[in-house]
Amino acid sequence: MKRSFIIFGLALAISACGNNKSNNSSGTDTTVTTTTTTSSTQSTSVAVKDTLGEALIQKNDCLTCHKLDQKIIGPAYTDVANKYTASPAVIDTLANKIIKGGSGNWGNIAMSPHPNLSITDAQHMVKYILSLKK
Repeated sequence: MKRSFIIFGLALAISACGNNKSNNSSGTDTTVTTTTTTSSTQSTSVAVKDTLGEALIQKNDCLTCHKLDQKIIGPAYTDVANKYTASPAVIDTLANKIIKGGSGNWGNIAMSPHPNLSITDAQHMVKYILSLKK
């Protein structure tokens, strides 16, 4: 059984690497969780940041109004991460907020809409931002 999982994992990794035609937009979730089990029943998890989301933020106009840990026009990404939980419903809500724009959650200044972003790209951006929670 263990051998089957290893073979399946290797096949999946090889097929994923072989079909990568673009460095920025693969359309897949790049968040990985590694679990290590010790001799007791304890386990630890380490979440890896969504690097596709980070690249999309760099590529778009987000950094005009937002910074990692400093409020500019909009809130700092760390403030957003600390305010929200990383649930699927929150990710969808915030992704739609990025696409449609709006105001009210962080003051009276409206965030401009980004209608050219796909919902998947906006979700990657949100996942990256929420991964910054301290």
